[in-house]
Amino acid sequence: MLFSAARSIALRSGGRVSRVSSAASSRRFISIKPLYTAEATATGGRNGRAVSSDNVVNVSLSLPKELGGAGEAGKTNPEQLFAAGYSACFQGAMGLAAKKLHVELPEANTVTGRVHIGTDSNGGLGLAVELQVKAPGLEKETVQKVVDLAHTICPYSRATNGNIDVKLSVV
Repeated sequence: MLFSAARSIALRSGGRVSRVSSAASSRRFISIKPLYTAEATATGGRNGRAVSSDNVVNVSLSLPKELGGAGEAGKTNPEQLFAAGYSACFQGAMGLAAKKLHVELPEANTVTGRVHIGTDSNGGLGLAVELQVKAPGLEKETVQKVVDLAHTICPYSRATNGNIDVKLSVV
């Protein structure tokens, strides 16, 4: 329901679909030298399935009730997958940041990601992210320094910078 309305608004407001030319698709990346490439294929959209090329990730998808779907138990959605990926990546970046700052992170540190989807100021759909960091036993100020540096290191943070709101908090 929400998706149909957003698609109609995008089409009425001149929303475009970008296509990569065959010449451009045959070129390598200019901005990075890939060290690893993850590949997954989705079928059936938000009520389908997503499977990684090695079949390690093989999940059924269901549109959440809040977005007009069935929200079927035992099925996930792209926002949950993004929250998991961003949280894990950010936690890895925290490890690199901590080393640079000569801080020893406790093993019990956690990053909880919340990915919100909703309408933006133009009536289209947008995302916002909250990352909540816990590092028991460390001063909050120290953890904040690690989090701030990690936000400049994490590839997800760099990719979302200027594109979506990302709120970082240390608890």
